[in-house]
Amino acid sequence: MKVLGLETSCDETGLAIFDSEQISSDNQGLVGQVLYSQIELHALYGGVVPELASRDHIRKLVPLLNELLDQCDMKKSEIDAIAYTKGPGLIGALMTGALFGRSLAYGLDIPAIGIHHMEGHLLAPLMGANPPAFPFVSLLVSGGHTLLIAARGVGQYEILGESIDDAAGECFDKAAKMLGLPYPGGPNIAKLAETGNQNAYSLPRPMLHRGLDFSFSGMKTAVHNLIKDTPHSGGSGNSAESNPQVRADIAASFQHAVVDTLVRKCVKALKQVDMSRLVIAGGVSANTHLRETLEAELAKINATVHYAPPALCTDNGAMIAYAGYERLQAGQSDDLAVSCVPRWPMTELPPV
Repeated sequence: MKVLGLETSCDETGLAIFDSEQISSDNQGLVGQVLYSQIELHALYGGVVPELASRDHIRKLVPLLNELLDQCDMKKSEIDAIAYTKGPGLIGALMTGALFGRSLAYGLDIPAIGIHHMEGHLLAPLMGANPPAFPFVSLLVSGGHTLLIAARGVGQYEILGESIDDAAGECFDKAAKMLGLPYPGGPNIAKLAETGNQNAYSLPRPMLHRGLDFSFSGMKTAVHNLIKDTPHSGGSGNSAESNPQVRADIAASFQHAVVDTLVRKCVKALKQVDMSRLVIAGGVSANTHLRETLEAELAKINATVHYAPPALCTDNGAMIAYAGYERLQAGQSDDLAVSCVPRWPMTELPPV
């Protein structure tokens, strides 16, 4: 089965083709993928502008599809099914991909299915060279989402913990903005932190002793106060000349505090549900410090950690195509009505 995946939930237009007949020991079925990022467009405003995101998806979908088909040496008539992101996300952005995908499927007389964006992230590591087997605990850290999930099968999800205010990715973006770093914040904070001392400043580890939920709003406030009160930090409240080492130390201390919080919650979750496999996915999962810390701490409890391939950590069409394949082969598909869900609990997904 050849599935075309469409991802348009926010500021990246991702298309990919997954072919179940191409799965082998060294190829997990991904025939090809294309991705267009709107980072430069939104960097002018310091964050995503929903209307601009929607309009850019409209401009890019057709040329990206043609590019993908050329890359895969395929014709549209060879596509067997289409999967598109149904939610959660920006409603305008979601509608562009959903309407495009549903219309194309209708024209080709093939099935189409709407996919949960976070389920796509959760399943993306299954396309890696060493795919984890169910059951496992999944840490999903993508944009406005931070979730800990006990996954016992496709569609069999138990929410163990989630962000009750700012998610980890949002906190990275806001801390970067306070330091005067460009959007997106995560990669720029990580780059600045490379030359910093992670123990230079003390920052809180929020809600460590209050279950498995996350809260990063207090971390954001603590970073704001640290930048404001630290000479030469280069933040918006400091008029003195900035010191590169001070800025690097703040970035490293902030990154370490967020990572330490995430890792401790992961260890606690694995023990709570008596599992030994952790899957981490989403844009923040590409953070090197997070990966290294997880591997070290999980080794202490004889647990393993699995990631999506680097190209599949951020939003992409491949994860939607694969999630679509899993559900389509179970006989699930959508009718002609197109509906998108900007807020969509994963516990509402049907099992496979």
